This record gives sequence, C-alpha cells and structure tokens, in this order.
Amino acid sequence: MDTTLRITSAHAGSSFTARIEKISGQKLLACYQCGKCSAGCPMAAHMDVLPNRMIRMAQLGMQQQLLETKAIWMCVSCLTCNSRCPKGIKIAEVIEALRKAALGGGERNDNLKIMELTPEARSVLPPIATISAMRKLTS
Repeated sequence: MDTTLRITSAHAGSSFTARIEKISGQKLLACYQCGKCSAGCPMAAHMDVLPNRMIRMAQLGMQQQLLETKAIWMCVSCLTCNSRCPKGIKIAEVIEALRKAALGGGERNDNLKIMELTPEARSVLPPIATISAMRKLTS
C-alpha cells in the first residue's frame, strides 16, 4: 500500500471529505479500495488518477491535489463504477461532487449557472462540466 495514502485520524473526517460527502450523498469511508470501479471504468486508461484513488484522496482530504487532477473531467458518467461497487457507493456522484467543488460550487450552490459565466469562461469549461450543470446528480 502506498504509505502516502494511508488514512490517519488527522485526515479522516476533514472538512473537505465532509463537504464531498454532503454534496454527493455518499459515505466515502465505506470504500475499502477493492478497485472494481477502476477495473471496469472505460476511461481509466485516460485518467491520471483512477476512480478508487480519487475516493482515497477524498477520504484523506487531499483537496488541492484531487481538484487539480484531469481525472475528474475524464469521467463520462457511464455509471459502470456505481454498478460494480460492492459497497454500493455511487462513485459517479462523488466525481460529480468533485467537479462542483473544483468549479467553486457545493452544497450551497447546487448547480453551476452556465449563462452567468462570461463567454471566455464558458469557452474553456470542460464539456462534462456543462453537461453536469444541465442536470442533477447522475443517479
């Protein structure tokens, strides 16, 4: 196991972890890192951080590192990870919550208001962020 990703009492339950749990409605600490989500993900080969590692980073409160990954924008919300999780964690919702956090949204700002952004901001927004803004959480 990667020693930098072990859960310690100092990291477990961080405000970032609690925020992502609140936005997504999922219990991140239920994940025991079986890797089934990553093994079935059709986009895993294109991600810099696999889905199970995103969950681990969120568990550890690694906000800055996680929100700077390209992986949160590579997820296509196909829900394969959700169907493969033996703990019933809706991983696609967690990833969508991470997108919202990266865009400055969250539990108080449930939806990104696309038309309130400047045309310049809209032109650089990842397409999946636009799709996410047009609907509620995926499942």
